[in-house]
Amino acid sequence: MKEGYLDMELLRFTTAGSVDDGKSTLIGRLLYDSKAIFQDQLDAVENTSQQKGLEHIDLSLLTDGLKDEREQGITIDVAYRYFATPKRKFIIADTPGHIQYTRNMVTGASTANLALILIDARKGVLEQTCRHSFIASLLQIPHLIICVNKMDLVDYGEERFNEVVAEYKNFASKLGVKDIRFVPISALHGDNVVDGSENMDWYRGETLLHTLEHIHIGNDQNLIDCRFPVQTVIRPHRDEFHDYRGYAGRVEGGVFKPGDEVVALPSGLGSKIKSIDTFDGAVEEAFAPMSVTITLEDDLDVGRGDMLVRPNNQPQVSQDLDVMLCWLNKSGPMPKAKYILRHTSNEARCMITNVLYKVDVNTLHREEVETEIKVNDIARVKIRTTKPLLVDSYKVNRGTGSLILIDEATNETVAAAMVI
Repeated sequence: MKEGYLDMELLRFTTAGSVDDGKSTLIGRLLYDSKAIFQDQLDAVENTSQQKGLEHIDLSLLTDGLKDEREQGITIDVAYRYFATPKRKFIIADTPGHIQYTRNMVTGASTANLALILIDARKGVLEQTCRHSFIASLLQIPHLIICVNKMDLVDYGEERFNEVVAEYKNFASKLGVKDIRFVPISALHGDNVVDGSENMDWYRGETLLHTLEHIHIGNDQNLIDCRFPVQTVIRPHRDEFHDYRGYAGRVEGGVFKPGDEVVALPSGLGSKIKSIDTFDGAVEEAFAPMSVTITLEDDLDVGRGDMLVRPNNQPQVSQDLDVMLCWLNKSGPMPKAKYILRHTSNEARCMITNVLYKVDVNTLHREEVETEIKVNDIARVKIRTTKPLLVDSYKVNRGTGSLILIDEATNETVAAAMVI
C-alpha cells in the first residue's frame, strides 16, 4: 500500500485569476470535499468564519495563511498546498490575483503541469484573466482548465457559460496553448468541483477533480533531447567503492540507458554509460525528472556545471542569450550592472546588454519605445555571459531553457528568464 502510494503520479498545478474570483475558496473546496484536511484545521476555519459573522464556512481560510490575507480577504504570497486522492498526488500553488503580485504568480507557475484559471461568471474575461493566461502560455504550461466560477450567481445558466467560453476562446486563439478545457463551477457550494452538480444538468463534462485526476501529463516532459547537467562528482573513500566515480544530477530531458554513447560538454569528450545508480540500487533507464548517478566507462574530467548529452543531439553553446525576462525585484536593472546567472547546475556572471521590447501582458502588444524595466515587467532582452552556457529554447526544454539572475551585492533573485 505504502509503496504504491509513493509511486503515484504527481501533478503540480497553479491557480490564477482576478481578485475575488474565488481561487482560495476553490482550493479550500477541493481539500474539504476530497477529505484532505484535518478536523482541527476545519474547526479553526469554522471558528474564524463565525467570528466574521458568516453564515457558511469560509473555505478560503484554508489557504490564505498570512494575517494580511485573512484580514483583507485576498491572496498576497504563493501558498503551496499538498493533497492526494487514490488516483494521484497534487501540489497546488495558490497564486495572487493582484497586478502588483505578478512576480509571485510567475514563481508559482514555473514548475506547474497545469493551470486553473478562474473567471467570475458575472464579469467574464478581465484584464487579469488575459495577464495570467499569457504568463501561463509564456511559461509553457501544457494544460489550462478554465473554471467559470460563481455560476450560482447567474442562476446556473448555460447561456452565460457559453458566452464566457466564446469570449475566452477568442482571446486564447493568440496564445498557442494546445489543451484548454472549460468547467462551470460554484466553489462556494461545491458544484462540479468534486461532485457533479444537480443545478447544471445541461453540463455533460467531467468534474474538476475528475479532470485533475485523469488528465494525461506523461508527455509533458521532453523525452527526446537527452540532457543531464552534472551537480556533483561522487567519489566514496571506501575500499568496496575504491574506483567508483559517479556523476550525480537530475535528468532534464531524454532517456538515458547503460551502454548509451554520450558526450561530456563543454569538453566534447565521448564515452559510454556504464551504470545508472540510485539510492535504491541500479536502474535500467533514467528520464526526467529523476535524480540519479551516472558512471562512465572512461575516466573523463567532468565536474559541476558540465552536461552529458548524445553525440548527435546537443544544446546550443553560447555566451549571447536572447531571453524573455520577468523582473522580480522592486528596483529595476541598473545600466551595465553585473549579475550572477544560474542555469541548471552552472553559474556565470552576466550583463543585460539590450532591451528589445516590453510586453503589455493585458493586450499582448510590444512596447518598443518605453523600455525601462520595472518590477513585474516582462521584456525581451539580450544577455551576455562571462562563459558559454549549454542552453535549449524554453519551448523545447523547460529545464535547460530557464535561468535566474541574482544580485551580487544582496544575493536576491532579481529576475527569471526563458531562452527564446
